Amino acid sequence: MDFTPTREQRAAAGLAAEIFGDRSTPERLTALGTDTDTALWATLCRAGLPGSVTETGLLGLVLLLEEAGRTTAQIPLAATGAYGVLAVAAHGAPEQRERLLPGLTDGTAVATGAFGTGEPPAVRARAGVGPAAHLTGTVPVVPWLTCADLVLVPDADRELWLLRTDAPGVAVTPVATTAPWSAGRLDLTEAPAERLGGAPQPVGPVPYASVLACARTAHAGLQAGVCAGALARAVAHTAERQQFGRPLDAHQAVLLRAADAHLDTEAIRVTAYEAAWRRDTGRGAAPHALTAAWWAAEAGTRVVHAVQHLHGGLGADLGHPVHRHFLWGRQLAADLGAGAQLLEELGESIIEEEAS
Repeated sequence: MDFTPTREQRAAAGLAAEIFGDRSTPERLTALGTDTDTALWATLCRAGLPGSVTETGLLGLVLLLEEAGRTTAQIPLAATGAYGVLAVAAHGAPEQRERLLPGLTDGTAVATGAFGTGEPPAVRARAGVGPAAHLTGTVPVVPWLTCADLVLVPDADRELWLLRTDAPGVAVTPVATTAPWSAGRLDLTEAPAERLGGAPQPVGPVPYASVLACARTAHAGLQAGVCAGALARAVAHTAERQQFGRPLDAHQAVLLRAADAHLDTEAIRVTAYEAAWRRDTGRGAAPHALTAAWWAAEAGTRVVHAVQHLHGGLGADLGHPVHRHFLWGRQLAADLGAGAQLLEELGESIIEEEAS
């Protein structure tokens, strides 16, 4: 097992880190509020980074998201990468790949997924002609929906449908989430959609499970970056802040709390890397994606709480940059399944594997 990033993956991550460090500053994030940073997204796309995922794979996306998480960059990279580029590349019909991938890779189209907390939403599909259908139902919260052009929607039977947000019968209502993302409520009334992959899939839920595992791994990579960025702020703060004539980081309790947060962050990172590497190399990655997601949910929550605690009263300041990491960490800990749900799914998968 060797999931050391390739030279191309490291180069893409290095370029992303440079762009995010220059453009995704606390002052700019404060000015954005809950808006998507369209200028940063355009810069990222001109650099070819979203499109590079077709070559660097899920591990390449995880590395990019880790850098995005360090600065809590408000761009739809995780959504477009997991639900758009990688989903269409892996499961789309040849015609769909030819038609959709250019826009998704050059940034002229933004994609997201209506996967809720990891359970299929209450969406019904009425069969149309060929691979077409009409969807009816509601998904209460879809991340980055208000800036998306394309939504990947699973129905109650776990079939995946591609839906344009400007199609008739599609209503998008902005909603507030814990993190300042441009999320929305998706209401569908006989909305026209096309099946991902074209013809009916003979195996049923396999594409659904694959895309969900990919998205959970991507979110874990993003959470690793959020935690790493938060911890870096805590290290800088405790080195500078004086208490009783000594820096905070001279106190053993502070050092131990920070060390625990570092180990949790590394656990999120390494499990995300392994799940992504296994997916890219064609190995079984389903339980590993659940493991990475569980660490992102449970350990991610511990890290952002610890970092806020280490900042003392500043951690409760809504305008302080570390509070944004706290909000992102809490949001990512709940998206696509909370810790208890993920652990239950992991246990069930292990039992099923042993039984077979």
